[in-house]
Amino acid sequence: MTTTTTTQGGWRGFVTDWSADREAFSNVAWGKAMMWIFLLSDTFVFGSFLTGYMTVRASTTVAWPNTSEVFALQVGATSVPLLLIAIMTFVLITSSGTMAMAVNCAYRRDRRNAAALLFATAGLGVLFVGMQAFEWTKLISEGVRPWSNPMGAAQFGSTFFMITGFHGLHVSAGVVYLLIVALKVRRGDYEQSGNYQIVEIAGLYWHFVDLVWVFIFALFYLW
Repeated sequence: MTTTTTTQGGWRGFVTDWSADREAFSNVAWGKAMMWIFLLSDTFVFGSFLTGYMTVRASTTVAWPNTSEVFALQVGATSVPLLLIAIMTFVLITSSGTMAMAVNCAYRRDRRNAAALLFATAGLGVLFVGMQAFEWTKLISEGVRPWSNPMGAAQFGSTFFMITGFHGLHVSAGVVYLLIVALKVRRGDYEQSGNYQIVEIAGLYWHFVDLVWVFIFALFYLW
């Protein structure tokens, strides 16, 4: 009898603790919490990639290619260093602005403008990926491969394609994600439930992708 009572008391205490936690986080949407956990895990992945890149570049004994020359864009007879990369960065930062405005419109129940801004954000993402594909094509035509590089250290090719490719995959997935959310917003799927927090959750992912590019731009192209 005593053992049974103790066990029941223990279970009641366990349930009470979990109930308290549920009340403490009752104002946090489950989807938003899961997105933050996903972004935290992704931060470790990108952080490991960038740390590995910096370690390889600092320790290699072969000359590292001059990024200003490697990524120069030919405009007529003039070679403009990092012009394409600067345009790509501007496009992605601009998409963060349109994403923020889409979230604002969604919370104001301005369905039409929210959907339009989400489509605009996705369009800027497609433009970014298109320019990245052009950048890859240019380097491949110059002989850069993941396993070799005629311009210097062989590790340049492997780190470049791995890091920018992984980021480009995130942007591509984000474009699909935004298009789905935009279609649902335009259709009014969230109108009755008022669950426009879905747009904010998509915005968290997109802002994260943009922030990661800032680090890639600084460490890979400007260093």
